[in-house]
Amino acid sequence: MRKLTWLLVAVGLSFALYSCKLGRFVVYNFADIGDHRKFPSRPVMRGDSSFFFTVAEKERAPRQLEIAGKSVAFDRYLADNKTVAFLIIRNDTLLYERYWDGYEASSVVPSFSMAKSVTSILIGCAIDDGLIQSVNDPVSRYIPELAPHGFDQVTIEHVLQMTSGLDFNESYVNPFGEAASFYYGTNLRKEVRKLRLKEAPGKSFDYVSGNTQLLGLVLERALKNRSVSDYLEEKLWRKLGMEYDASWSIDRRKEGLEKTFCCLNARARDYAKLGRLYLHKGRWMDEQLVSEAWVEQSTRVDTSQGSAWFYQYQWWLPSTTGDFMAEGILGQYIYVNPNKNLIIVRLGRSNGQVNWSGLFTSLAAAY
Repeated sequence: MRKLTWLLVAVGLSFALYSCKLGRFVVYNFADIGDHRKFPSRPVMRGDSSFFFTVAEKERAPRQLEIAGKSVAFDRYLADNKTVAFLIIRNDTLLYERYWDGYEASSVVPSFSMAKSVTSILIGCAIDDGLIQSVNDPVSRYIPELAPHGFDQVTIEHVLQMTSGLDFNESYVNPFGEAASFYYGTNLRKEVRKLRLKEAPGKSFDYVSGNTQLLGLVLERALKNRSVSDYLEEKLWRKLGMEYDASWSIDRRKEGLEKTFCCLNARARDYAKLGRLYLHKGRWMDEQLVSEAWVEQSTRVDTSQGSAWFYQYQWWLPSTTGDFMAEGILGQYIYVNPNKNLIIVRLGRSNGQVNWSGLFTSLAAAY
């Protein structure tokens, strides 16, 4: 009887621990590429037909890299630095496609913060559709609860640019910080309503995930009776010829909100198609899915109103020559170089010891 009592206590404590944010932080510890299995999610269904990149008859990628004065095999370098997928696509042709560590083309890998760039695309679509009037709209137009806390001065553009002045702890190792609350918590709407400012908007760049979750709630309010996942499916996933269904992790099973600052779950080739959409300035085949003006605004250098030259509308700019990329914490990347008609997708268990943006620009220069 005593053993049964202790067993019930242990089960009860485990359930309580798992059910709270701190508990999940302790159990899961740090983010990893299996996180799509840890959280509830909404499906994002593909369309009736798929687009396939042409596969090159002969692989075209460097055989060796010069690293710290030593010659290293390209494949080995990628594998040793925790890569699970690496694609190089030029002129719609797969020049290189490799998978490691048990992963393959059909394997799901969480986007982590690459979802920020996808959220930006959807904001552009919502403006095109008249659901959001303008990037000059104050956030409080859609989340009026935040107006008393200064958010009537914070525009959607401030949030897109990470210049909102948001007071947000981005630490991924602090279980009591906002990042942990957003990632492991079960009420994102409540957490967003608790957000406050540390300075006036438009003064300086500060990369924090709270900005993108603000965009997520703005988008949900603008969509009214549709979820963010449904909108992604309608505007992009069914139209981009995706090979696979995807999903977007949410904070809780019942009436959950998408974690728009992270947590889109998809495959490498389908991530590449998001890059292809922006490579062609928002056009897919014969249809303009998001306005060309939005794509151009999202990928040009801008240092006005506190903006950083290397970050624009939730996309990273690795140089001033027109290339851009989506980036996730464990080294997930969609790199696009319009001048070379080039897309690179890298997915991994961690960043390893690589400056990936530097590697991408070096690879692009070789094509």
